[in-house]
Amino acid sequence: MSKPDDSADVPEVGRDEESPVADNSAAEGVSDTVVPSDDQHLLAASSKGTVDLGVTPGMQIASAWAWRFLVIVAAVLVIAYGMRYLSEVVVPVTVGILLTALLVPVTNALQKIKLPRGPAAGITVIGTIAVIAGLLTLVGTQIASQFDKLSAQVGEGVQQLRDLLRINFGLTEKDITDSLDKLRESVMNGGGLGQRAAEVGTTATHAVAGLFIALFCLFFFLYQGPQIWAWVVRLFPRHAREKADSSGRKAWVSLTAFVRATIIVAAVDAIGISLGAAILGLPLVSAIGILVFVGAFVPVVGALVSGCVAVLVALVAKGPIVAIIMLAVVIGVQQLEAHVLQPFLLGRAVSVHPLAVILAIAAGVVVAGIVGALLAVPTAAVLNTIVNHLAGNDVDPEPPRPIPRRRPPSAKQDQPTA
Repeated sequence: MSKPDDSADVPEVGRDEESPVADNSAAEGVSDTVVPSDDQHLLAASSKGTVDLGVTPGMQIASAWAWRFLVIVAAVLVIAYGMRYLSEVVVPVTVGILLTALLVPVTNALQKIKLPRGPAAGITVIGTIAVIAGLLTLVGTQIASQFDKLSAQVGEGVQQLRDLLRINFGLTEKDITDSLDKLRESVMNGGGLGQRAAEVGTTATHAVAGLFIALFCLFFFLYQGPQIWAWVVRLFPRHAREKADSSGRKAWVSLTAFVRATIIVAAVDAIGISLGAAILGLPLVSAIGILVFVGAFVPVVGALVSGCVAVLVALVAKGPIVAIIMLAVVIGVQQLEAHVLQPFLLGRAVSVHPLAVILAIAAGVVVAGIVGALLAVPTAAVLNTIVNHLAGNDVDPEPPRPIPRRRPPSAKQDQPTA
């Protein structure tokens, strides 16, 4: 006798009777937001066949850009952190490269007079040290000879400032003295003076060590520069060496143009402002000239600071009328530099936008302080040249080389051999 089938009494799943109160038509419709099955999506292969991952082409492009951008940002941050961590080595090496771009013509000239490359490089380095030492000695001697007179003039200027504060702002002598005493106490108290002295000592030690590293690099860059560059190029993959070599050579052309043009511009600024100071009878003319010369290596900021120092010296030494005349001299020399010398000497190949200059100087100050500000603009010019070259956007591209043509076969080749 067969067992009765009870499955008929159990309703089949998915085949329940329709509810008399439900909106049964909603189950048969399709929402407007559902992507049709024939739309393009990212497809992936699996053991069950092709699977639609539901990623549209726009999302694919956005994600490809996003992860590449994150990788580039991460690489830039790692490089920046490494350069800042090793700044005591990176900065002297960069200074050595800049000095090499400036002094390599001297070494080449010495080599042309039948002097070996090594002694020529050594003479160039020793001559550079002698010139710098001579300039520092000149400035120190001038400051020492005029120190008493200048200190008296500074004292008179400070007294005039106190009188102006007392007359125009209603301050008493006691108020001014109390403010100066509070400032002196804030500097002296809390161990701040000892900490600053230790920082100055550490900075001086690093500066001396960096100077020796820069001079050492300068000698070997002058002596074996092409061999060192060839070794650097060999570090790249074989198929990328040609592009790396051409990029480096383009960057070297821009760097030499920038450094030598900056030297000429700085010399013109220093000579012009020094002549104006000498005509006006200001003290420390040589010191002002050297300060202007060094400040010209930092575009915009350096010229502003050095010009303000010259005007302040005129104000303290000769009064407001002479200070105004000195200000006019500084503005005139800097306008000549900005609108005539720099465009003529630098040209379009190493021109950098003023916004890029300001941002580069700010980044250089954050990374390496004053030295970073000095190195920021040439670094930006070199990077601009390399990026444009790799992208095929050279300002003055090299003329294309003619494609060699095959020679037509000679008559002897056309004749059959016996």
